[in-house]
Amino acid sequence: MTHTPRPTPEAILAVLPELAPHARDAVIFHPTRAEPDCRDSSLGGPLLWPSDEPWPACSLPDVISPDGGPATAMVPVAQIFRRDAPGPWWPADMDLLQILWCPNEHWDPPAQQADVSPVVEMRWRRAADVTDRLTTPPPPSRHEEDGYLPQACAITAERVTDFPFREELPEELRPRLQELVRETGDGGDVVTRLAGWKLGGWPTWHLTYPQVFACDDCGTAMTLLFTVASDAETEVVVGRSGDLRVFTCPADHRHAFQVDLH
Repeated sequence: MTHTPRPTPEAILAVLPELAPHARDAVIFHPTRAEPDCRDSSLGGPLLWPSDEPWPACSLPDVISPDGGPATAMVPVAQIFRRDAPGPWWPADMDLLQILWCPNEHWDPPAQQADVSPVVEMRWRRAADVTDRLTTPPPPSRHEEDGYLPQACAITAERVTDFPFREELPEELRPRLQELVRETGDGGDVVTRLAGWKLGGWPTWHLTYPQVFACDDCGTAMTLLFTVASDAETEVVVGRSGDLRVFTCPADHRHAFQVDLH
């Protein structure tokens, strides 16, 4: 069966105009192995980190150390500058997003984190505030041989319009969306839940029905901020070649985030 490329957002909405209120902006990052600088947006590359701010370390129990000791330095996962991926996910006064994780797998982490996955840390910053940067971050003191060590990649940013999985839509829209999906050709879904390393948009749901995460601080329904995708360029594999997603509170970026593995 011949694969049909994804219809444009305009073509999708011409068939299903009721999808318009559910559309979300997103940016998909296409990685290419490279040696990015700390002032570049990158996956697995160096971070623009203040020299006077402690580098995150993890002392939680993991598959290597049941007691979590000694603490091991986290490693960079993503650094995104606002200039490369503008959108509604940015707090008003921030222009830099940094995501790190422990390179080891954790089976029973705190509730904020996902089971059977690395433990995640996240920072919002103003890049101009980093006037004296850390030039040599500490390496992890212990990690699995095939652990979570992303290879440094430059990125090409693709701005897209994302739509939700049919189970997240009103029931009366689902059959028509399913018909549009079938018309794409090869049995896959290129209409909703766009896959890949992604900022914003809608989460992928391959294995379970959609979930709603409530903010622990205020109860607001959280939205998807960032998706870490399994791929060959970064050599990241999470879950069963799935996605690790970071959800945040749209009411206040300072509220605790939530990590989900799918």
